[in-house]
Amino acid sequence: MKNTPSAAPAKGIGWDEIHRRLEAARQALNREITPEEQRRILKARAAALARDSRQGETAEGHLEVLEFLLAHERYGIEMSWVRETCPLKDLTPLPCTPAFVLGLINVRSEIVSVIDLKKFFDLPESGLTDLNKVIIVHGGDMTFGILADEILGVRLVPGDATQPALPTLTGIREEYLKGITTERTIILDGERILTDRRLIVNDQE
Repeated sequence: MKNTPSAAPAKGIGWDEIHRRLEAARQALNREITPEEQRRILKARAAALARDSRQGETAEGHLEVLEFLLAHERYGIEMSWVRETCPLKDLTPLPCTPAFVLGLINVRSEIVSVIDLKKFFDLPESGLTDLNKVIIVHGGDMTFGILADEILGVRLVPGDATQPALPTLTGIREEYLKGITTERTIILDGERILTDRRLIVNDQE
């Protein structure tokens, strides 16, 4: 897509509003709040951004992403696919499932499977710590959790500041790659992750 310098700014959304919402999201992720409050804030903000930003794809083609660590690498996923984040606790392992299926957690009476992308991407593994969080992603009728080594926060990424791939990224990880920023944050393709049958825990009865 080409940017047209002389084009008028998209109506209905401005940079002041984008930065205000971004700062609110950062504060929600960094301070101690209840899971119910966090879910309400994230859902309300995501719905508002989805409604407004579609007029101009966040005005200048920016992506709002949740950044997190996996095996000391920075990853990001668009906030439109993120429902909420929560601590990793009361994990119930699932027998007879692929190694990357970490298990099940109970999120306010909803049973959610948790995927360990480090195992799925064949990245170096590390032990669990208090910094581990679960990113609940959803799209259509699919919902599951992604294990993160640490949540870094929410930020805007210019669309033109990403490149398609790096020579060092090959195989299964590249299949789920949307782009890599100049700061080497790997942006994952949320739609691809949520629709890949290999990641559907209960696909086969």
